[in-house]
Amino acid sequence: MISADITAYLNELDGPLRDIGERARHVIDSVLPEGSGAVWHGHPAWSLGDKPGRTPVCLIKAYTSYVTFGLWRGQDVPDPSGRLVAGARRMASVKLGRADEIDPALFSAWLRHAVALETT
Repeated sequence: MISADITAYLNELDGPLRDIGERARHVIDSVLPEGSGAVWHGHPAWSLGDKPGRTPVCLIKAYTSYVTFGLWRGQDVPDPSGRLVAGARRMASVKLGRADEIDPALFSAWLRHAVALETT
């Protein structure tokens, strides 16, 4: 599901950051077509539940020079690339400075594992 709020969030970003966000959103939406995407706590987040934040799976959050792509249970997701960095609780994320740093196959695999953690 594509949210107008996510579109507005991404449209407010400078060109390179917008490109990163758009590419990440495309990967997320292709893996989570039934997920609910919305701006939650100030940045786009995708959940499996019917409301933002209910069974959250992933997020993107823009900073001055990069965009973070994060997974709520990312520390439980296999990452042979070593790119995911552990964060608080079970979260893990990767900082993206360019759109070409998004590997659609790798990010899709991460997302599929994250969804499986929430649905099995």
